[in-house]
Amino acid sequence: MYGGPPTVRKDLSLISLVPKWSSLDSGDPIEEFFTSTEGAAYIGNWEESDQIRIAVLKLTDAARLFYNVCPELHEKNLTWQMFKSVFSQRFKDTHTDQHNFMRLQTARQKKNESPKQFADRCRTLSRKIMCKTCDPVSQSIHCENAERILLAIFVAGLTGTPVKQVRYAGSS
Repeated sequence: MYGGPPTVRKDLSLISLVPKWSSLDSGDPIEEFFTSTEGAAYIGNWEESDQIRIAVLKLTDAARLFYNVCPELHEKNLTWQMFKSVFSQRFKDTHTDQHNFMRLQTARQKKNESPKQFADRCRTLSRKIMCKTCDPVSQSIHCENAERILLAIFVAGLTGTPVKQVRYAGSS
């Protein structure tokens, strides 16, 4: 029998909770990638170095290329906060609030897009334009107004059978 010190085994099955991230416009925002990574790391009690390694494993396309050529991301003392900061700076949303608001306001359900997928797309756009404040009461009011606007835009952008069902249900 082996008499060495006990080892702590990490639950690496949580890696599957972290989506691949490529930085493409059609993909999820970098913040969602960070949130997924942090959530899995919290549940799995990962060390910071594990969290960084797993995030790196999930990078694809332009994000992977950026990681490979950025010397800051290969420093020995790299922390998760530094990793996030470097990636956030490089892959921040460059669209203005007006651009994102216009995209939300003119959103229409695509031909093969389910109502749930359309709702998720609208929510993502809504989050990009939502005002953020430190005052919890003000933030609550902003969130409530954003939800009302989001619902109106979602219903207006539905097409086909779902729009008929929603309008029929709303009139009764």
